[in-house]
Amino acid sequence: MSTTTTSRPTTTEQDYHWTLNFGPQHPATHTTLRLLLTLDGERVVDAIPDIGYLHSGFEKIGEHLDYNQYVTVTDRMNYISPMANNVAWHHAVENLLDIELTKRCQYIRVIISELARVSDHLLSTGAMGLDVGAFTFFLYAFYQRERIYDIFEALCGARFTNSYTRVGGVMHDMTPQVIEKIREFLRTFPSTLDDMERLLNRNRIFVDRTKGVGVLTKEEAISRSCSGPIARASGVARDLRKDEPYLSYEDFDFQVCCTTAGDCFARYFIRIEEIRESLKIIEQAIENLPSGPVNVGPDERAALPTKQQVYQTIEGTITHFELMMSNRGIEVPCEETYGAVEAPNGELGFYIVGDGSNVAYRARCRPPSYFHFAAFPHLIRGHTLSDVVAVLGSLNIIAAELDR
Repeated sequence: MSTTTTSRPTTTEQDYHWTLNFGPQHPATHTTLRLLLTLDGERVVDAIPDIGYLHSGFEKIGEHLDYNQYVTVTDRMNYISPMANNVAWHHAVENLLDIELTKRCQYIRVIISELARVSDHLLSTGAMGLDVGAFTFFLYAFYQRERIYDIFEALCGARFTNSYTRVGGVMHDMTPQVIEKIREFLRTFPSTLDDMERLLNRNRIFVDRTKGVGVLTKEEAISRSCSGPIARASGVARDLRKDEPYLSYEDFDFQVCCTTAGDCFARYFIRIEEIRESLKIIEQAIENLPSGPVNVGPDERAALPTKQQVYQTIEGTITHFELMMSNRGIEVPCEETYGAVEAPNGELGFYIVGDGSNVAYRARCRPPSYFHFAAFPHLIRGHTLSDVVAVLGSLNIIAAELDR
């Protein structure tokens, strides 16, 4: 009598893995990010970032709007610090046109760029604290951001999407009211920042959830094209404000904040220290604000004239007509350029190709969040599911920069 035996199918390690969709409807992904996680129990084996939930064709729009109109689109890229985007776009345009800004305009752009940096870092650290349970820190951070919004509203009439810069200058000059608001912010905010640090720096839960989590080494940060606080938290002491000065940054005394731990706590710590350095820059700029015009002269035929010039002089009327209503617009050379600034999240650059018309032939963006989100799978492998929110929060990914 013969018997038959059936062999059981062999199980592999992958049979015990399961897939989890993390976002976009998860609070920590802010409805705009999706992560496809492969889990072994609570341990993350792999992660695939899935972008495209906020795609708006921002780069292609840059080839259909003129060089002043497009500033309204840059507001929507990194909507956490739109002023910095405004400065970055027109910095690249002015490189293409070979325009030298007035000293007063340069200082004003420095002030709004650093205020945008403070605002961005407050949201980044505040949201990161909220994601890991530090709710009080979040309230402190967002109240201070509202005060910066008050300054921007007094400056240009808009709190969120500012569109303040123009080719060759800015919308209009700072008023004494704006200057006083900035001085008041500089006087009162440092003590609040001290309180905020005391809330988190020795908080046992926050420290345990961030130290040693999501470590990025210096070599990895360089090879993955990381920049800004992400790179400086890993020991890469690069800052365009020092290494490739623009907007008279060489006039100001400030330090490039850098540490070597490369973990989530280091990325939080670097942002807090950068806030302090930004306050130093703003104070120096506001107390030494040069006199004079904020826009380049009429010989450049690039800056928009004031309303008073348009209404009262024939030259202003003609210039306004040529720049805004005719097909001539700004005379742009058939050349290409790349201009970059040290935005809150890192190197934000625009590549522009001019063809002689009043719109760009090609407009491309180098957003820092795109490179940082690509590094996320490397940072999270081997950590637990609960570490995802800490690592993601420390990177401060802005979805509109990814999809653009």
